Amino acid sequence: MDRIFGRRSSLLALGLLGLVVLGPLALVAPLAAALALTLAAALAALLSHRKAAALSLRCDKLSAELDVLSKRLIRLEAGAAASAAITPPAADAGLASGIEEVTVEIGLLSGIVRDLASVVAAQDGEIARIKAEPRALAPVPALAPLQVSAPAPALVQPAPPAAAPPRPEPEPTARPAPFAPRPIPPPPRPADTDGFPAPATSAPAAPTRGERAREEALVAAFDRDGLEVHLQPIVVLPQRKVVSYEALARLRVEGEVLAPEAFLPVLERYGRTTDLDRRMLQRVATIARHLAGRGSEAAVAYGLSPLSLFEPGFLRSLARLVAAEPGLAGRLVVALPQASWRNLDAEQAAALAALRGRIGFLLDRPTDLRFDALALAERGVAQVKVPADLLLRQAPGRGHLADIAVEDLVAALGRAGIRLVACAVEHEGDVPDLIDLDVPFAQGSVFAAPRAVRAEVLAAPPAPPEPPALPADEPEPPPQRRPFRDFLRRAS
Repeated sequence: MDRIFGRRSSLLALGLLGLVVLGPLALVAPLAAALALTLAAALAALLSHRKAAALSLRCDKLSAELDVLSKRLIRLEAGAAASAAITPPAADAGLASGIEEVTVEIGLLSGIVRDLASVVAAQDGEIARIKAEPRALAPVPALAPLQVSAPAPALVQPAPPAAAPPRPEPEPTARPAPFAPRPIPPPPRPADTDGFPAPATSAPAAPTRGERAREEALVAAFDRDGLEVHLQPIVVLPQRKVVSYEALARLRVEGEVLAPEAFLPVLERYGRTTDLDRRMLQRVATIARHLAGRGSEAAVAYGLSPLSLFEPGFLRSLARLVAAEPGLAGRLVVALPQASWRNLDAEQAAALAALRGRIGFLLDRPTDLRFDALALAERGVAQVKVPADLLLRQAPGRGHLADIAVEDLVAALGRAGIRLVACAVEHEGDVPDLIDLDVPFAQGSVFAAPRAVRAEVLAAPPAPPEPPALPADEPEPPPQRRPFRDFLRRAS
């Protein structure tokens, strides 16, 4: 019946069937019909009771299962609360700080290994040069082998004792350094876009005695505070109003002022470029503080050496310098070459990202005009310095210098919030061409030559911290009455 009529219509069908059967029976035999109706009602009540009992059992079973599930859920919530109490969210911050410390230590170790490799390579070159000097200064005569045992002491340095007789050695220029990794030379830079020459890509020849004395004199002048700071203004076009300055390093040696291309390679060979950058940054901070005290809004930029980025702790010392003087925010600008911006490792990028907003960043010494404006803007670069020669007179044979036309370079950088500065402007006739290209800023001898900063400005002490301001709702303390004797004592 259920298959034919369905579960919901089976009772209706049974009722209709009972009426059809019991109706005629009631007319013929009323007692039999009443008895049959009673039996049908009893059967229906029995079936309903059985169904109600089955439903009650199912409800009890479902209630027990819900009870078990609720108990399990309570246990899970209690376990989650206990684990949250054992490992609070602060543990994640501690883990992150631990990972950061390990990353910093790995960076320090990599810098130490890099410096050790360069020192070992330099020492190997010195040993090869020392071994080559006796052969070049005192050649051994072919017919007098007995005179070789007593060389001139002023020309030949004593050789270390050896158990085996000496064997002829190959030329030092063809002998590679054993067990010493060769340092990878930095990428080439254009000659003097902001005072730094391009480093040599090949190993320099051994210096002579006069050159060595000259280098020692340069290093001694650097140690004796012969370093000077010259400022060259950056002007806005076409008004030629000064908006910022660039600090250039100069070295005074025996009354002669040398440009960086004369002394910077020597400092690089002696490993003193980081000392130069540290001293220059201290003086640039003093100059920026002096300009702020005079009410000037001009910033001061300084171009770092790429080797300083690999010095462990240099960028952290720069962060401490800026943190100690919050007034330098936006007034101190650090310039890095294009090759350094393209080859930053994870540690350097993180250190520069931590300085973003506290100091300004500038790209200089470009090798081409392929600027990724969006990537530079994400790193915080606000200015790009390009030599005027590279913008106006692109020499043939230098390849495609940019992916876009030079006329659209200013607009492309401006959309990313980066301003273009044309540097090394040496001819007055280049100024109208730069204005036609919509170059907003320029720098060069046409506008002003670099000038030395006065010694009293660099010797100025740091500005004292400002006293904390009183809250608005707190009244000023009333003036104190002092006895007349104190006034007389101060007057005397």
